Amino acid sequence: MIMVPDFVERSLYEAALARSRDKLGEPPASLRLEPLDEGRCLQTLHIGSYDDEGPTLARLHNEIMPAKGVTFAGPHHEIYLSDPRKTPSEKLKTILRQPVRSAG
Repeated sequence: MIMVPDFVERSLYEAALARSRDKLGEPPASLRLEPLDEGRCLQTLHIGSYDDEGPTLARLHNEIMPAKGVTFAGPHHEIYLSDPRKTPSEKLKTILRQPVRSAG
């Protein structure tokens, strides 16, 4: 998931997609432009390899959420702040965000 500025409208997205398709072929099916209204969330910054996010998520899910009296309101998602082509894996920054709702 990557945030885009508000001025990126559907027509600009489609034009960029067409240009990249000409150069690189078909994009992944998961590539899409859509708004996200996730409501109340807990989030944390993970620094390190994507493969090492498990313990950070486990702490969020198993310790922090119960302590705050909240439960899952949807799947977690990740917002990538670093470019893995230019950043060493131990310095990658990712926001892990979990939508929540009151547990009671």
